[in-house]
Amino acid sequence: MQIFQGIAAVFLSYVIGSIPFGLLIVKLRTGKDVRQIESGRTGGTNAMRAAGFWAGFSTAILDILKAASTVWIVRALGLGVWVEVFAPLAAILGHNYSIFLPERKDGKFRLRGGAGGAASVGGALGLWATSILIIFPVGFFIFFSVGYASITTMSVALIAMVIFIVRALLGLSPWQYILYGFFAEILLVWALRPNIKRLLAGEERLHGWRAKNQKWGDGKNIEE
Repeated sequence: MQIFQGIAAVFLSYVIGSIPFGLLIVKLRTGKDVRQIESGRTGGTNAMRAAGFWAGFSTAILDILKAASTVWIVRALGLGVWVEVFAPLAAILGHNYSIFLPERKDGKFRLRGGAGGAASVGGALGLWATSILIIFPVGFFIFFSVGYASITTMSVALIAMVIFIVRALLGLSPWQYILYGFFAEILLVWALRPNIKRLLAGEERLHGWRAKNQKWGDGKNIEE
């Protein structure tokens, strides 16, 4: 019976992860479809491009909470550590490939969504709440030092994996939590394949002070 409950909980986690908060928030604020803007993703970064900082911030917070909530639900039901690990992974999968955002393009069927960065943070938050106090500052440091949102996104799961490796070695959390970081990283890298190609080609968009420095270096006024 508990096996079926675990499967049901993981499927529910996928459905919860599929809720496209970015699409809903941008639609309510501007009437635009975020899938038609810039990267076409429904996460916080693209929501910010489409509707401003607060739209992006709200999207990111809700995406974090939806993934974290799947762990909290599983834990409250006492379904065990393995389901605690797979529930947030299912939420990330749902975020990246939302059951609510089917699309047929050029004769091919696909599910739209985000890249999974905020959802990955949420999964780690659910497994160990204090992890967010490590992931956020390290993530911001990576973003402002490197300047690429895609690299920052991919770093989130790696940071979580390091956290859970250390905690497992200290006997503070189950070793299975390490697998959460590992598989979350695979999901992030898979979703960000186009960004990785642009990074390798030197065409990925820079952000922050590095973007301004590049403009000055190219002889362009930053006000342009």
